[in-house]
Amino acid sequence: MIIKPKIRGFICTTAHPAGCAAHVNRQIDYIKDSTAIQGAKKVLVIGASTGYGLASRIAASFGMGADTIGVSFERPASEGRTASAGWYNTVAFERAARAAGYIAESINGDAFSHEMKQETLKLVKEKLGKVDLIVYSVASPRRTHPDTGETFNSVLKPIGQPFTNKTVNTNTGVVSEITLEPATQEEIENTITVMGGEDWSLWLKALEEADLLADGVTTLAYSYIGPEITEAIYRKGTIGQAKNDLEATAHTLTKQLERYHGKAYVSVNKALVTQSSSAIPVVPLYISLLFKVMKEKGLHEGCIEQAQRLFEKLYSGSTVETDEEGRIRLDNWEMREDVQEAVKAAWSEITTENVSERGDLEQYRLDFLQLFGFGFDEIDYELDVDPEVHTH
Repeated sequence: MIIKPKIRGFICTTAHPAGCAAHVNRQIDYIKDSTAIQGAKKVLVIGASTGYGLASRIAASFGMGADTIGVSFERPASEGRTASAGWYNTVAFERAARAAGYIAESINGDAFSHEMKQETLKLVKEKLGKVDLIVYSVASPRRTHPDTGETFNSVLKPIGQPFTNKTVNTNTGVVSEITLEPATQEEIENTITVMGGEDWSLWLKALEEADLLADGVTTLAYSYIGPEITEAIYRKGTIGQAKNDLEATAHTLTKQLERYHGKAYVSVNKALVTQSSSAIPVVPLYISLLFKVMKEKGLHEGCIEQAQRLFEKLYSGSTVETDEEGRIRLDNWEMREDVQEAVKAAWSEITTENVSERGDLEQYRLDFLQLFGFGFDEIDYELDVDPEVHTH
């Protein structure tokens, strides 16, 4: 079939297999051109198919020479429909990693379930033995609790009072005001259940019980803090409560990992165009202004540059530099005073008329399309392609 992007709101319902492979290969090339790191060798990535999880997996194999197992929940191609981007990314990564001589195995299913954990443990035991790095990068809007079978949905809402601010329709470029009503207590609790640290903790418990943690093991999860502009909807909103829970979990896990001389970290990453961030009101407008400022200052990074910088921080010295809360700060360039002052100045003046000139909407749109394998110059999108791709 000839595959073109079909965008509905903040979701693209199609994905291009060759384009997704190009996206993965570009990230692999970036890592190959970077300095090799002496780090982890047996890596489990939970949430491995897009964004930071995928970048971590690429940087682990091609930057540290690690064998990996990736867990994700993606959709294969079916009658007249393409697979999801994460499905194509995983196939492309596996092909490249195996061709380079690394073990690369993937499991597709619900990472929140006990069955999926057991299936993964079996594969880890068989293919990797003990793991020395576990990356937890699950981004899901809902979670079915493995013990009760109850399904919880997360919400992106402020807490306490309504929040009004500017937002942009990234398809049309129209800047408007949006008001978001505050979350109920139940919505806050449900968001923590979905996006907090409980499942990360359950994965570590399962790996420990199966005796699959190596001495010196490290585990990582990803978070975001962001500026004042997005604070009410992000860090002080429902998702921020879930991130607080995730960060508290890191401290608990570090205590549990003491017997392995291990450590759990939360890495606070920079704002990027991902399938998750595009769903958050206000954030895409902030990102398009931020990109312009950071590009002008030579500070712009994508997921893969961040993953490489993270592993350099983790494995290049005897101590890992953290903030007073024990978090690794990869958002340090984004949060630099001069960067934030410039974004704030642009924010106060932004309108539909000047958004293209004050912000970098073009880059935002391109990054968004590239998440789904579109917008790559080296791909001929008029060609007939088979949407069904598999590694085995």
